Amino acid sequence: MPVIARYALVTLTPLSLLLLGATVWGGFAVIALVWLTLLAALLDGLLEKPHGDLADHEPWSDRLSVVLGLSHLVLLPVVLVALAGDGLGFGQKVALFFATASFFGQVSHPNAHELIHRRPWPLKALGAAVYTSVGFGHHVSAHRLVHHRFVGTTDDPNTPLPGESYWAYLPRAWAGSIRAGLEQEEDRLERRGLPDRGWRNPYWIWGGGALLSLVMATLVAGPVGFLGLVALGGLTGAQILLSDYIQHYGLQRLPLPNGRLEPVAPHHSWNAPRGFTSYMMMNAPAHSEHHMHPDRPYDRLDPEADVPMMPWSVPIMAMLATIPPVWHRVMDRRALRVMEAAQARIETGQTRPVQPSRPPAAAQQRPARPAADAAEDVIARVQSQLD
Repeated sequence: MPVIARYALVTLTPLSLLLLGATVWGGFAVIALVWLTLLAALLDGLLEKPHGDLADHEPWSDRLSVVLGLSHLVLLPVVLVALAGDGLGFGQKVALFFATASFFGQVSHPNAHELIHRRPWPLKALGAAVYTSVGFGHHVSAHRLVHHRFVGTTDDPNTPLPGESYWAYLPRAWAGSIRAGLEQEEDRLERRGLPDRGWRNPYWIWGGGALLSLVMATLVAGPVGFLGLVALGGLTGAQILLSDYIQHYGLQRLPLPNGRLEPVAPHHSWNAPRGFTSYMMMNAPAHSEHHMHPDRPYDRLDPEADVPMMPWSVPIMAMLATIPPVWHRVMDRRALRVMEAAQARIETGQTRPVQPSRPPAAAQQRPARPAADAAEDVIARVQSQLD
C-alpha cells in the first residue's frame, strides 16, 4: 500500500465515522472513539512506520491535507447540530463529543499545523481557518513567530519550564502564547512602518473569527451549540499545548562558551514515531525533523533520525503527562541524560554558536534569565527526584 494511502486510511476513516455518527447512527461515533484510542494503541506496533522520501514529495500529501482541513470545517457544525438535536441518545452524544475532540486534537491540529507551514497562501489560510474555528487562531502567529524561533528558551511560552507540571504549564502557555504572538505581529508591523494595532494585524482575524464561530454555532445549534463549541475549543487547545509540553519537556538550549545559545538542534525535541499514530498525526511524532526543517512536508520527514525518543506513543505519553508524579518518574531521568549529552558536546566544541532572533517584547521588558540557569534547574530538579 502506498504511504500516502496509509495516511488517508488512518485519518479519513475516523472522519467518515464521525460524520456518519452525527447524521446516521450514533454507534458510528463509538466506533470512531475506539479507532482514535484503543485501536491506535493496539496497531502502533503492527503497522510499519512512515519513511520519508527526500527526493520526492507526493502531490497527494497536500491534497489530503486540504481534504482534512475542509472536512474539519464541515464536521464542526454537523457535530454541534447533532449534539443539540434529539436523534442521538445521551451515551451516543457523549461518545460523539469526545471522539470529535480527540479527532480535532490528534488529526485536525497536526494537519492544520502542516498547512500553516506551507508556502502557498491558500493552504496557510485553510490551516488558519481550522485553528480559528475552535478559538485557537493565535497559534498561527505564536507557533511560527515565537515557538520555532525561541524553542528551548524561556522566551518561548510553549516550552515547559524545568520541572513544571502540565497543569501548571497549561494556563501559563495558553496566556503567554497569546501575548507573545501578538507582540511579534506588532513588531513586524512596526518594522514596516504600519500601525501595530491596525487592520493588518492578524489578531483581528483570530479574535473576530473565533467570535464569528460562536455566533454561527449558536445560530445553527442554539445554546448547546455555543457551549459545545466552547468545550470542544477548550479540549482542542488543551491537546495542542499538551503536545508541545510532552515534545519539549526538560530540553533546554544551553549557553555556548561565547555566551550565546546553542542553535536549535534535534536534541531539543522528543520524538515518538510509531506505525499507526504517526500516520494519524501526519508524522508529527517526528518532531525534531520538523523543527530542523519547518517547511518540509510531513511525508518527507525522517522518523528514523538519531533523536531523543519517548518510550511510548504520543497519545500514551500525553495521558501520562496529565499525572505529574508518573510523568516525572518516566521522563526526568531521560531528560537528564539528554541534557548531559548536550553539555558534553558543547564542551568538545561540536555545536556551532547561533544567537536567537529578537525575543518577544514581553521578554525584553523583564530581566533575561540565562539559559545556564535553566539547565541547572532541570538537572537539579531531576537529581532531587532521583535521590
